[in-house]
Amino acid sequence: MATKTGLKGKVAIVTASTAGIGFAIAKRLAQDGAHVVISSRKKQKVDAAVQELKAEGLNVSGIVCHVGKAEDRKKLIEQTVKEQGGLDIFVSNAAVNPTMGPILETTESVWDKIFDTNLKANFFLIKDAAEQIEKRGGGSIIQVSSIGGFIGDEFLGAYAVSKTAMIGLTKALVPQLASMNIRINTICPGVIKTRFSEALWKSPMAEEMEKTTIPMGRFGVSEDCAGAVSFFVSDDASYITGENMVIAGGVKSRL
Repeated sequence: MATKTGLKGKVAIVTASTAGIGFAIAKRLAQDGAHVVISSRKKQKVDAAVQELKAEGLNVSGIVCHVGKAEDRKKLIEQTVKEQGGLDIFVSNAAVNPTMGPILETTESVWDKIFDTNLKANFFLIKDAAEQIEKRGGGSIIQVSSIGGFIGDEFLGAYAVSKTAMIGLTKALVPQLASMNIRINTICPGVIKTRFSEALWKSPMAEEMEKTTIPMGRFGVSEDCAGAVSFFVSDDASYITGENMVIAGGVKSRL
C-alpha cells in the first residue's frame, strides 16, 4: 500500500504491536502518515518490528512495555510525549488468555490475570493517554475487543467476559471523553489468523467452521482489522464515537 498523509503530524501508540493485529494496525497508521510507537513486553521483538517498518520507509519508534506493570504503562505514555512532542491516537490491543476450558473451571489466579491485563491495565492506559491527547486538542482512542464479547464462549469464558466489559467501557467513557474532544471506538474481531488464535483456526474443525458459520467463507486476516482502525481514527469518522464494530465476516453478533 502506498503511504498516505491523512495522519501526517499525528503521534500514535499501539500496544502489543510487534505481531498479529497490533503490528498490522501500527503499519497501517504509519502508512497513513502518523509516527507510530511500537510497544510490547520484549525488547528484541520491539526492535525487530521497528526495524522492519523503518525498512519500508515508515516513521516508527519503539518502547518496551509490559501493560500489567504500572511503571511500564506510565513510561510508555511519558516517554512518547517527551520524544514525540505529544500523543493523538492510542490503540489498546494488549490482551491475554492463558487458558481454554469450561468457564466454571477457571481458577481465581487465571481470572485475575485476564482481568488485570484485558480490563484494568487497558483502562488505566486509556486514562493516562486521554490526558495527553486532550493537551493536543483531542484525538482518538481505539480498543481491540472481540466478537466473543458479544456472543460469549464456554471454553474462552473469562476472556470473553473481559471483552464484554471492554464493550461496556467504551460506552461508559463516551461522555467524558467527548468533552475532551476525544472519540473512542472499539473493534471486535472474529477469528483472525494470528498466533494468538491458532487454537481456533488450526483446529480439526476449522475448515467446517469457515464453511458453515462464517457467511464470507474465510477467517479474517490482521489487515482486515487495520483498515477499520484506519477509518475510525481518520477525519472520515469525525462524528463517530462509542461504537463497537464487529469484524467477523458476517458472523451474527448481538449483546
